[in-house]
Amino acid sequence: MADPRTRRLRLWSSAGIVGAVLCAVLLVPPLVQLDEQAVDLSLKLLPPSPEHPFGTDDVGRDLLLRCVYGLRISLLVGLVAALVATVIGTAVGAAVASLGGWTDRLVMRIVDAFSSVPHLLLGIFIVAMFRPGVWPVIVSVALTHWLSTARIVRSEVLSLRSRPYVDAAISGGASRWRVAVRHLLPAVLPQAGLAAVLMVPHAMWHESALSFLGLGLPSHQASLGNLVQSARSSLLAGDWWPTLFPGLLLIVPTLAIAGLAGVWRDRLNPRRRSELML
Repeated sequence: MADPRTRRLRLWSSAGIVGAVLCAVLLVPPLVQLDEQAVDLSLKLLPPSPEHPFGTDDVGRDLLLRCVYGLRISLLVGLVAALVATVIGTAVGAAVASLGGWTDRLVMRIVDAFSSVPHLLLGIFIVAMFRPGVWPVIVSVALTHWLSTARIVRSEVLSLRSRPYVDAAISGGASRWRVAVRHLLPAVLPQAGLAAVLMVPHAMWHESALSFLGLGLPSHQASLGNLVQSARSSLLAGDWWPTLFPGLLLIVPTLAIAGLAGVWRDRLNPRRRSELML
């Protein structure tokens, strides 16, 4: 079991990083009235300096501003995709567990079949049917990430169905729909919320992978995956900063979000804390 001071340090450090990221993506674009697409070839591939803390890219654009805009897009995709996937997974998991019987078996076999295919391959198949943009990526990530949430919610609902208060409600004549809405769904919402938070960094990584492969956002639009993809030639030439800083802004916030989710998970399951540490 982790030391309480270690857990407290992880909580505050993760919260501080997430807070700094949110302040950056919300305040920097309106306060800094600069065009992140502005090209100045005279400033091409300048190393980090006080004027350009992250340096400049291969066409002279300020890399710090580009990274903030890219993180903004990646967070938007992660949050919206995680929310949509959680809603779908919660609805499906609660419905099949409440209905039971052949409906439960059929739907879960379908879930197992889709879960056997790697998420990235399914995501590539979905985004390939649309023009590059934010919403196709959100749809792709959401439709490939609700499966695990459906499993979690289903298992929670199945365990709740054997509780005395649920038996009492059924004995009192409550319908399956009323039992599910009144008793089962409120009890699984904390687990569903935790699944949504854990899904945000996963969705951000999938968006970055799709953009890196050229299947996500348009190449001119800043996202962390696009920034890393466009910096490959610079890295081969020995210019490390166009790759390092977008990569750090992808890794550090996702680890911070996972750290907050880990603290939440510990509080939901205090007796299994040692098993649930990240």
